[in-house]
Amino acid sequence: MEKLREQYNKEVVPALMKKFNYKSIMQVPKLEKIVINIGLGDVKDNPKSLENAVNDLSIITGQKPVITKARKSIAAFKLREGAHVGCKVTLRDKKMYEFAYKLFNVALPRVRDFRGVSFNSFDGRGNYSMGVKEQLIFPEIEYDKVDKIRGMDIIFVTTAHTDEEAKELLSLMGMPFKN
Repeated sequence: MEKLREQYNKEVVPALMKKFNYKSIMQVPKLEKIVINIGLGDVKDNPKSLENAVNDLSIITGQKPVITKARKSIAAFKLREGAHVGCKVTLRDKKMYEFAYKLFNVALPRVRDFRGVSFNSFDGRGNYSMGVKEQLIFPEIEYDKVDKIRGMDIIFVTTAHTDEEAKELLSLMGMPFKN
């Protein structure tokens, strides 16, 4: 699974240095971390759903998720401050590259009618976020053991300063953008 890191060092760095005319290798943008978040709206009705979401996320990423809590109370959503609202995982280094490789080459091609991910999800500072509608696209998740289909947000945090640099970095790493 070290393929993506090796590809980054051998192919991506020289291509980015040539395209953006970097003087030093330290200027080349790199992937800093990947954050995967599952937000749960039905925790009040079904307390077991949080446990199942944590289990699914730990199977997918190979790392134990952190349970996220509500920062403030919102009466319209019947939400109290400090109530459990989801879980998230921050991946770095080896696990980050393994997850990215698995997402680009195994999970995303399994999405029905997949034509590529959107170019419009950059935040202006070189970070990219995308949503996945169901956890079943990951091969580790067994269809029979899923209680409910849950989506997740995946955020790629890079050291790039502009969206153009980040777009080039992610596409060279294998992110399947729309044509």
